[in-house]
Amino acid sequence: MASFVSSQCFFKILFLLCLFQLSFASRKLNELVEDQSQLLHYHNGPLLYGKISINLIWYGNFKPSQKAVITDFITTLSTQTPQSNQPSVATWWKTTEKYYNHRTSKKNSPPLSLSLGNQIYQNYTLGKSLNNKQLIHLASKGDQKNAINVVLTSSDVTVEGFCSRCGTHGFSSSSSYSLLGKNKNYKFAYIWVGNSETQCPGQCAWPFHQPIYGPQNPPLIAPNNDVGVDGMVINLATLLAGTVTNPFGNGFFQGPSDEPLEAATACPGVYGKGAYPGYAGALLVDPTTGASYNANGANGRKYLLPALYDPSTSSCSTLV
Repeated sequence: MASFVSSQCFFKILFLLCLFQLSFASRKLNELVEDQSQLLHYHNGPLLYGKISINLIWYGNFKPSQKAVITDFITTLSTQTPQSNQPSVATWWKTTEKYYNHRTSKKNSPPLSLSLGNQIYQNYTLGKSLNNKQLIHLASKGDQKNAINVVLTSSDVTVEGFCSRCGTHGFSSSSSYSLLGKNKNYKFAYIWVGNSETQCPGQCAWPFHQPIYGPQNPPLIAPNNDVGVDGMVINLATLLAGTVTNPFGNGFFQGPSDEPLEAATACPGVYGKGAYPGYAGALLVDPTTGASYNANGANGRKYLLPALYDPSTSSCSTLV
C-alpha cells in the first residue's frame, strides 16, 4: 500500500498567482521571477511512494485529440518509459526524486512509480458550474488507494474561484470496510485543473497567450496547437510535482501552509535559462511549426514544463 507524500500560474506582478485553496495548495498566478535561494523546508510529513496510479476524471466536453495530449504526458512521466529524444518529460520528473533524499527521517520505502490509471468520463453530471465540494466529490470517483485522482474540466465549465486560480491539489478523507468489521479511514490525494482557453487564458495559459498584466511580449506558439490544453499541461505538471512532495500539507514547502511555495511554484515564470518577467526563458523551437517547448514526450509529443526547485543545489532547475 502506498503512503502519500505530499501542491503556478504566473506573475506576482505579472499576473495574480493562481492561488488555489480547495485544500491547501494551488498553482498561483505569480510569475514574478524571484531568487529562491532558500531551501524549501521539510515539515516531517509523508511523501508519496510506491506504485501510484494517476486516474483521470474528465468533466465536460474534451476532444479525443485533447485527451491524447494529456494522457501522453502522464504516460511519459515514468522514468521506466524509454525516451530517446532528450530533453524528456521523464528527465524533468526525475528532479522530484531528490526530495526523497533530503528528508530528515528516511524510511525503507519503495521508490515512487507513476502510471496512467483509470479514466472516468462525466458529461456535465453536476451541471456546468462547479463549487469546491463538487470537485472533491468528482475526485472521489477514482480509486482512492495508491492513486492521485485528477479532475479535468473543459473550457465551458466554470469552477468556483477559477481564473484567480488555475488549478489546485489537496487531499480528502475516505474509509473502507475491513474484513474485521471496522471502518478504516485513509486519505487520498487529488488535483483539479481547468481548461482556460475561453475563460482566462491570459492568466492560466501564459506564455501561450498574452498576459493580462505585466510585460506584453508576443505569446509563444503552443506545442500541441491547443492553447487551453497546453496550458493545462503546465498547470497539471506544476500540481503533480507539488502533490508528490507535499501531499498533505506537511511535506516540502516554504511560507504559510495555506499559500505554500512548492517544487514548481517556488520557480514562478521560469521555463528555460535566462527567464525574467514576461520572458519564459531560452526554449527549444520546432522548426516546422515554430512552437516553443522544452520536453519531448510519447508519440512525438512536445511539451512546455515549468522549472522545478532542485533541493540538492538550492536553485531552479530547467531542462534547457
